[in-house]
Amino acid sequence: MEYDSFYEHYLYAEEADVTERALTWDVAVGLQAVDGLEVSSYLRKVAEKHIQGQIGIREVQSIIEQYYAEHKAGSGAVANEADKVAANITEILNEPAFIFSPGGFVAIHHKLFRNVFKFAGKIRDYNISKKEWVLDGDSVSYGYASELHAVLDYDIDREKQFSYTGLSDDQMVGRIARFISGLWQIHPFPEGNTRTTAVFCIKYLRYQGFKVDNRLFAHHARYFRDALVRANYSNRAKGVKPDYSFLYKFFRNLLQGEHHMLQSRFLHIHVAAPTDVEPLAEAPAEPEMREHAMAKVDPYVGELLKAIGGAQMNVREMMESLGLKGRDNFLKKYLNPALAAGCMRMLYPDNPRHPRQKYQLTARGSLAWQDLHR
Repeated sequence: MEYDSFYEHYLYAEEADVTERALTWDVAVGLQAVDGLEVSSYLRKVAEKHIQGQIGIREVQSIIEQYYAEHKAGSGAVANEADKVAANITEILNEPAFIFSPGGFVAIHHKLFRNVFKFAGKIRDYNISKKEWVLDGDSVSYGYASELHAVLDYDIDREKQFSYTGLSDDQMVGRIARFISGLWQIHPFPEGNTRTTAVFCIKYLRYQGFKVDNRLFAHHARYFRDALVRANYSNRAKGVKPDYSFLYKFFRNLLQGEHHMLQSRFLHIHVAAPTDVEPLAEAPAEPEMREHAMAKVDPYVGELLKAIGGAQMNVREMMESLGLKGRDNFLKKYLNPALAAGCMRMLYPDNPRHPRQKYQLTARGSLAWQDLHR
C-alpha cells in the first residue's frame, strides 16, 4: 500500500518530538496494510494536528470516536477499524511502559482493538484457519484452542530466560526472528494477531535496548505478514518446508541496517526468490531409506501414516483424523509403534511435553506412505 509519509514530511522539523511523532504515525498507518486496510483522509488531517503538537493522542482518539459515531454506515464508515487502530497504535508506541509477559501481550491486543472488536483482549476458544495467497489458498497450522495459554506462557518464559550475551549479530537476528515467528504462529486471538505481534515486537526490541528504524513496519507491513506465513508453513506432499529466509531478510534490514529486497511476490510457494541472504541452518537431513520392505508396516502404523501424510499434527489432531477417542489405545497401537519404527518424529524431541509438540513423517515414513499409495 502506497501512502504519503508523515516522517518524510517532518524529517527536518526543528523539534525532535515532532519528527518522532511523525515516525510513529507512519508505523501506525502502515501496519493497517497487513489486513488490507487503509486509513481515511480525515484521520490523516487529525494526525497532522497531533504531530504538530496542537492536540494530544487522547484528543485524537476522542475526535475519531465522535466522527464514526456520526458515520455509522456508508462510505464514511469504511476506514473505521483502520483509523481507530492506527490511533491506538500511536498511543501504545508513544508510551514507555512495557510488560514482557503473556498478560502484556494480551493487554496490547486489548488496547489496540478495545473500541473495534468485542473480543479485544480475549483468547479464542475455537480453532481457526486462514486461506493465504502465498500458500495457494492453504493455511498455516495455528495454535490449538485448548493449548493457547500454555503455549503463550511457554514461548515468552523461554525467551525471558534466554541471554543474548556473546551472540553475533546474525545469531541475534536469527533468535529474534524465530521468537517473533513462534509468537505469531500461536495466533491466540480471533483477529488482529499480526498487528498485535508487530507492536509487541517493536516494544520488545526497545525493551532489549535495540535502536531500530521502525519504518520497515510502515512500508513493508504486508511483506512482514507474508514472511511470517512462510516461516510457519510446511507441506511435505508439495515439497514445501518452513522458510525463515524471508523473515530473516526483514529483521536483518531492521536490526542491522542492511538493504535486502522485500517484495511479497517472491514469497509465493511456487516462485523462485532471489537468494541474496544465506539461509538459516537446517537440521541435518536423514539418510534416504530406499528399501521397499517399508511397505510392510504394521497395519495400525499404516493407518496413521495415511492420516498424517505431509502434515504436522498433535496427538488430538491425529486421533480425530483416525476417528479414535481412547488416548491410551492410540499411543499403544499407533503412535508409539510408528516412532519405534522410525516412521515418525517429534518436532521437539528434546522436550516431549512441549506445549506445541507435533509429529511428522520421517524420510522412512514418507517412503512407507508412498508405498501405501501405490
